[in-house]
Amino acid sequence: MSRTIDYGNLMHKAMRSLIQEVLTDVRDNGLPGAHHFFITFDTTHPDARLADWLKERYPDEMTVVMQNWYDELEVSNTGFSVTLNFGDAPENLYVPYDSIQTFVDPSVEFGLRFEAPEESDDEGQNTPGHEAPITEDASPDTDKKPDAEIVSLDSFRK
Repeated sequence: MSRTIDYGNLMHKAMRSLIQEVLTDVRDNGLPGAHHFFITFDTTHPDARLADWLKERYPDEMTVVMQNWYDELEVSNTGFSVTLNFGDAPENLYVPYDSIQTFVDPSVEFGLRFEAPEESDDEGQNTPGHEAPITEDASPDTDKKPDAEIVSLDSFRK
């Protein structure tokens, strides 16, 4: 088997690093202007930490919003923790970067979406547990179409 450059995983790592850099800036300087984030993550990830009642309510995935009120934002190389308000009940969450499915800042129509690849017979190129990233302009308004073309790295794979 010959060695190949795994562009999918390299993009995956770069996009997670971008999220870490953005959150580090927010931790240090606060959210600028109208910026805010919708972050969807896999609640079944073994390193995700959230209250039992949240895990019961969101057994597979959960979308959190960082906008007007958040506290104790801590950013590490593997994920971030933040305290958010759920109906006047502050709860601390830990979200590993590799559990993130979408990261959207609708104020500037920016979004990242990570999708699990379909299984492939191409010598294990796509293996379960390895996600292929897709970038797109995104907006929480589902009726609005993005102005930019969605680019999938899967279309470039053999």
